[in-house]
Amino acid sequence: MSLVVYLAAGLLALSAVLLFRRPRAALRNPLTASTCAAVSIGALCFTCSAPVTLAAVNRLTGIPNFGAPLTYSMISAYSCSLTILLIQWRGGPPERVRRGTRHSIVVFGLLIAAIIVLFSLADAPTERLNDLDTYYANTPYMREMIVLYLVGHGACVVVMSAVCLRWLGEVTGPLRTGLRLILLGLLLDIVGFEIAKTTAVVARWLSHDLDFLSTTVAPPVVSLGALFCSAGFTLPRLLPPAITHWRSLNDYRRLTPLWMEVRWAATAPKPSPSWWELPYARLQWLEVSIHDALLALAPLFDDRVRRISLATALGEGNTPSQARVIAEAAMLADAARQAAAPVDHELKEPSTYRLHATDAVGTTELVELAQALGQSPVVAAARRGSVTASHD
Repeated sequence: MSLVVYLAAGLLALSAVLLFRRPRAALRNPLTASTCAAVSIGALCFTCSAPVTLAAVNRLTGIPNFGAPLTYSMISAYSCSLTILLIQWRGGPPERVRRGTRHSIVVFGLLIAAIIVLFSLADAPTERLNDLDTYYANTPYMREMIVLYLVGHGACVVVMSAVCLRWLGEVTGPLRTGLRLILLGLLLDIVGFEIAKTTAVVARWLSHDLDFLSTTVAPPVVSLGALFCSAGFTLPRLLPPAITHWRSLNDYRRLTPLWMEVRWAATAPKPSPSWWELPYARLQWLEVSIHDALLALAPLFDDRVRRISLATALGEGNTPSQARVIAEAAMLADAARQAAAPVDHELKEPSTYRLHATDAVGTTELVELAQALGQSPVVAAARRGSVTASHD
């Protein structure tokens, strides 16, 4: 069981690391900070509940079952962090958010204090690493401690489920997907943890043995539920930047033909972006460098090349928009050829034409230009310098 629990803790810790990759920015954003805190406490909660950890804690403190109130307190702290995170996520007037946060801290703080007091009053000399809930289900004070943490966690899960269900119809996109994952995790928590453990404890009260529900069923199910909840909270935070990086990486690759054509003309310095910002930062640098090169090559643009290439592209059945891009790409390829191997001649008609990609916002026009440079036979002819020669 320890392996399953440690695996859940490791995945939660990985989510926390991804969210906290920029500590200063994360701490300045209450929502990000709350998400990091909730996921981190969840990882600690699972780490503390593993039998191997419980045995180590009991041995280090010299108190049998000391790991039990530690684990129950961590479960309560995790419930508190999820409640606060949901309050931050839901938003609203700042005063209402602060008031809800304070109330959650007070309520769960009292719950944790009660768990510690009840354990200190109980007589639990026999160490139980897997079945403490059912073994001590009828022991004074231990019984109350077990019921208290189950009720506290159950109340948190029910409240969160109700809020998420009401909110589900109001949102779309990644936030809606996140809420669905949270609801799935809460359902697993209710069925696989709350109901399973409560049933096992009540069975002990009635002199029956359903311990397997608490020792075998609950741990893996609650681990899976916590992973779904954490994924639901982290997905809306991580998915948008991940999509941005993926699109940036794709655009960077598609701009390669254009960059290979003009890179020697660019004078923009190359930055050293961090690993986390590499795709988006490199795309920004590439855009700046390409625009710099296009401006450098503009004096060599030949309108004759563009007009002839435009007519040829239209004659090949391209749409006016496609033909315009091909003509611009041909003019650019011709300018790059002249700049790479300058000769003494004057353009008959100095061009004042501005490429659409020069004035456009974003990478769409640049990508179209790059695709024409890499695919069009009209551009290949301009690159060889045979466009105007064949019409002289």
